[in-house]
Amino acid sequence: MLVALVLIGLIMACAKLWHRAEALDARLSAVEMGALASPALPEPSTRPMVRTAYRSALETQTVWEPESVLNEVPESALPPVPLETVDILPVEPVAETPAPDCDVEPVEPYWPTPESREPGPRSFSFEDVFGRYLPIWAGGVTLAVAGFLIVKYSIDAGLLSPLVRVICGLLFGAGLIAVAELALRKDDLVRDARIRQALSGAGIATLYAAILVAANLYHLVGPMTAFMGLAVVTALAAILSMRFGAPSAVLGLVGGLAAPALVGAGSPNVPLLATYLALTVGGLCVLGRSQRWWWLGALAVTGGFGWGVLLIGGGLNDIAATLSVGALTLALAIAFPLLLTGGQARAFQLVSALAGCAQIAAIVATGGFAGLNWGLFALLSIALVWLSRREPRFADASLAGLATGLLLSIAWPSPAALPLAFVLGGGALIYGAPALWRLWRSEGRLGDAVQLAAIALGTVLVPIAQFWDQTGRATFVPLALLGAAIAGGAAAVGWRNTARIADARFAALALAGLGLSLLAAGLALPAWALAPATAVAAVAALLLARTSSDDRVEQGSYAFAFAALAFLLAQGGTDEVLRAVVPTDVPLTLSACIRWLVPAFAALGFARWSRGNGVRQLGQAYAVAFGYVAIAQLVPHQWQALIPAVLLAAFALAGIRAPVAALGAAALLSVGWALQPLGVWLAAASGALVGEPFVVTALPAAVDIAVRIVAPIPGLVFLLWRGGLPARVGEIGMLVTALLGMVALHAAWKHVFVIDAADMFIARGMAERTLWEMLLTAAGMLAWRAGSQRIAAGLGLAALLHFGWFSVLLHNPLWSQQAAGPWLVPAYATAFFAIWWSARIVDDAPAGRARDWARIMLILLLAASLLRQVFHGTLLSTGQTFQSEDICRSLLAIVLAIGFLQWGIRRGLRDWRIASLLLMLTAIGKVFLFDAAGLDGLLRIASFAALGFSLIGMGWLYSRYLPDAAGEAPLTDESYSADTVLADTRG
Repeated sequence: MLVALVLIGLIMACAKLWHRAEALDARLSAVEMGALASPALPEPSTRPMVRTAYRSALETQTVWEPESVLNEVPESALPPVPLETVDILPVEPVAETPAPDCDVEPVEPYWPTPESREPGPRSFSFEDVFGRYLPIWAGGVTLAVAGFLIVKYSIDAGLLSPLVRVICGLLFGAGLIAVAELALRKDDLVRDARIRQALSGAGIATLYAAILVAANLYHLVGPMTAFMGLAVVTALAAILSMRFGAPSAVLGLVGGLAAPALVGAGSPNVPLLATYLALTVGGLCVLGRSQRWWWLGALAVTGGFGWGVLLIGGGLNDIAATLSVGALTLALAIAFPLLLTGGQARAFQLVSALAGCAQIAAIVATGGFAGLNWGLFALLSIALVWLSRREPRFADASLAGLATGLLLSIAWPSPAALPLAFVLGGGALIYGAPALWRLWRSEGRLGDAVQLAAIALGTVLVPIAQFWDQTGRATFVPLALLGAAIAGGAAAVGWRNTARIADARFAALALAGLGLSLLAAGLALPAWALAPATAVAAVAALLLARTSSDDRVEQGSYAFAFAALAFLLAQGGTDEVLRAVVPTDVPLTLSACIRWLVPAFAALGFARWSRGNGVRQLGQAYAVAFGYVAIAQLVPHQWQALIPAVLLAAFALAGIRAPVAALGAAALLSVGWALQPLGVWLAAASGALVGEPFVVTALPAAVDIAVRIVAPIPGLVFLLWRGGLPARVGEIGMLVTALLGMVALHAAWKHVFVIDAADMFIARGMAERTLWEMLLTAAGMLAWRAGSQRIAAGLGLAALLHFGWFSVLLHNPLWSQQAAGPWLVPAYATAFFAIWWSARIVDDAPAGRARDWARIMLILLLAASLLRQVFHGTLLSTGQTFQSEDICRSLLAIVLAIGFLQWGIRRGLRDWRIASLLLMLTAIGKVFLFDAAGLDGLLRIASFAALGFSLIGMGWLYSRYLPDAAGEAPLTDESYSADTVLADTRG
């Protein structure tokens, strides 16, 4: 009883699916028969027509019915209707205009009425569900339950013997089917197909239940007899489904697939069960094809696969079981899905083929990879290849079979060499021969090339996976060459085919052949030679791409190039790179040089022959980098910095033909080598910025300066002089060259003066700084004349900043221990010249005023320094200040104030006049507050007299040349002339 209830539940669960499938089937039928393709016409209303003298002729013609659309009668084949013979008159109300002589009667409309149209989609309102649909199906289920209850009652009451009970159940089921047939024959009375479907479904369920009770409860029949009875009921359900519809087919599907489980023994007869499943699934697929129920066949095949999984999981213990399950799987994967029709069926066919491939693979794996199992897989492979040639949609389905076979070959535990060779050879023959035959024909596909490439790779990779630990590397070289010959030969066959560049067929096979050739070389050569061999393969792929005009092959060459780079760094490459950068204990070896030199030439090949500009630039840069590392393996570390310097010189000799990327790489290498001495120099220079003397012992070693900094400069200078570089690259090169040259020159300058202690810094510091600033200024002038305005401005600014920070602020002889000697005037003259020359670079009003104030400050400092040197000699910051020196300082301030005023008046510069006034006021304050206190007698009188005359003279000059009274005459250009000012001053 429980089993019966489960079957009834499954039937109810499938009811909704059947309704949807039936509606979809009706919809598709209407589309295919053209009902939906015809334009929708407005539905006319029925109206009376007045019979006229011409009406009788029209009555004899046949009215066109909507069924003609369903019968796909073309519109052009319809007989023309002589509408001109019919006079359709408007009908007036009968009460107002009676027409006794005219018979008015309704006429059937020309267009189809709602009753004659195809039924629309079912509605699922509350009344439809609970009034139309559920009661009928509930009635059918109730009848089935009633049959079960009758049997149960007879059992409980002991009225009938078990045999009679079973017979009554069978008769009740047959009666329900008979009533369903009667309902079909009395369709004009019943008028609902669901009634007969419910009755037939209840009858089939009752027959299933009666047989199961007879076998499992009363043991009246054996399992085989019950099994055959269930098969007969399943066949009956299939036959009834053609009369009563899909519900009977669903019941047959569920019952037929569940029958072996319901009556089966503990250890089933696998061949017999597989035969039954094949017949059941095949019959359901045939039924689905005849009734256009693709879903029925799909569900049957799916159930068959489920039984296959159970059988394989339970173990296939003999040859008969293996053959039967394998044959069932082949039928489920290939034969039965081909019986299905419809668009959805095509997708299911592909899925079933893949599922069958997986299930056969499971048979092979669980069966110990025996020859019989491999034979079943071969049969499936042949079927897949046949299917791929038969259906264009499944053209690449054989790829799944080939991939599965290769994976099974790899997973095969400890195979013997000969069986593995037979398996690989058979697979190559089954999959490779059709693929090669079709490859370069009009129907050839990329999948064919992929199959051949996979076969070529599997020829060597599968044996490597199985026997790598059992034999030497050289054993696999012939297999790799065989695979390369397979792929390369397939590619060579299509060399003259003009369509080979339309897709990636040629590229896939050519790259596979090159890859297998590289594998053979890697197996035969020592490990360190793998990177050079890969680089050679990359260049070979690039040349093949140029010859074949196939960009896909060139893209594959990039993969080889990246692989070569990875192999370079993997096989001790990091140690070799470190040896080219820092001192290490790695010995000098020729093999290391070859490992990097071959990829360098390969990079040159990409720089020369690649189609992409970016790839060419990268090739140039990598060629320089690899070449440097290669040569560095043979050169001691101390002299390795000369390698990029020599490369720069070589590029300089090449001139305009020198590649920019290679130049950049060589320059970067040179700058990288210069970083260490530059860092040492910058550390010492940073101390000098805060007042620490920059002694010669703080400089980098002379060898490092010569090799790492000075060596690249000639090549850079020659490159810049030859020209031909992009503007931005030229500017960067000039800046780098200027920086390196300045550091090298500064280091050499430090070695000239050899300032290595504090006393030497006091004695020679002023001279060293002054001459250095003069050199910077002269270099800036040369750069300006050469057209490098930015470099000239930088050098001039560096000279001014150096003078202002070191000679004026930090180490000024007025307050720092520095021997002035004869260097005061040259130092300040250099600063004056740099300020004057800066007007060519920045010539706006704010910059002009800044230059004027800088000149004023420099004049005051120079005058004070020279006055101090007159009284104290070369060391200005030592010794006390004498009274005469103090008076001379005041007089000097007054004289400078008068000079500033004259210059300001002559040039019309207000800043100079302001400076004159400030300086004069400072001098007046100093005389009154300091000088007069220390003087007496005539000296005090002379001091005040001189100050008075000076003040009167300055006032007169201001009143003479800068009048501000309203009544005074305005000044003219002649008033500011030099002759007038000088004459008035002398007067």
